[in-house]
Amino acid sequence: MSQEKPRSMEDRRRSSISYPVEKKKYLIPTEKSGDITVHVQGDISQQDKRATFLTVHDLGCNHYAIEDFINKPCMNEIKDRSIFIHIDAPGHEDNAEALPESKFPTLQTLGEDLVTVLDFLHVKYVVGLGEGAGANVIARFGIANPSRTLGLILINCTGSSTSVKENFRAKFVNWKGKEGSVSQSASDYLVFHKFGHQLMKEINEDKEKVVDDFLHKLRGSINLQNVKHYVNAFLNRTDLPLKNYKGDVLLITGSKGSYANVVEKLYKELDKKQTTLLRIENAGDVLSDMPGKVAQSILLFCKGQGILTSVTLPGIERQRTFSGCTFDGENRRKFFRGMSMEEYDKPNIRRFSLSPSLSTESK
Repeated sequence: MSQEKPRSMEDRRRSSISYPVEKKKYLIPTEKSGDITVHVQGDISQQDKRATFLTVHDLGCNHYAIEDFINKPCMNEIKDRSIFIHIDAPGHEDNAEALPESKFPTLQTLGEDLVTVLDFLHVKYVVGLGEGAGANVIARFGIANPSRTLGLILINCTGSSTSVKENFRAKFVNWKGKEGSVSQSASDYLVFHKFGHQLMKEINEDKEKVVDDFLHKLRGSINLQNVKHYVNAFLNRTDLPLKNYKGDVLLITGSKGSYANVVEKLYKELDKKQTTLLRIENAGDVLSDMPGKVAQSILLFCKGQGILTSVTLPGIERQRTFSGCTFDGENRRKFFRGMSMEEYDKPNIRRFSLSPSLSTESK
């Protein structure tokens, strides 16, 4: 992949400026998952000069959840030099008609069908980026199509089938509210899934606004029946054979998230030479709680794949640790030693490998 030229100091001083990014919407037919709504953020004709990401969202939302994160100021530098292909799960586009459950794909089927999107858009390869159920879908896409990926970034990814505890919790969800509204039990289930078990103990004005925005969009434009189908597909998932994927993987979770232990269990099963675990302390929903740390980790991962090599984020050259994070992986010393900018820009797929149990919470 060709690389953009390193920017001048003047360009770097403009890092806080984000310019409008082109966005297009497509309806792409797939073999088994039906028509999929796809939103392309960025100029896809420039894919040889840009990093290209394929994203899939979590339960209870659509592509806006990841797009909102990408539009945060901490992502400006990455966004302006990247293309994002956002997938809406079937029937999750705004104001969609209800789908029969028999027509909703499994997570495996949806993951396998996503290669059709790349073929339709004439995209060679992507970095996979998914959250929650969407991370599971992206992982299955990568396993099925390793030659089309440069790596996988998986936020709160589950590696095993549904636990007894998870099934028990979901069993008591009543999806039928009054006059088609979202029931309280359904809202509680989706909020717990996304924001974690510590949410109600530490609710504050900022967090309350984030949760209210989530529920407002859920109650407004997303078809609840199709949300239920996505939840059922997630609950009926099979074990994820991520160990079969031979590319680099970044696992991200928050210490207060609902699936922190599940993500750590998945990490233990994977090859540490190819996999890095980022555990962000004091975070449940990492995209809203700690977007800056997630942005930094995405950038470092991409630099390790030889893309976005000239992009910097505030303090990235000087700060080799992430306050309030735990990294697991190999070769920490190589990563944290001082490097010149020439070394830093040189593509090296092992650069993002870090060694076990580096905790900087006390720093």
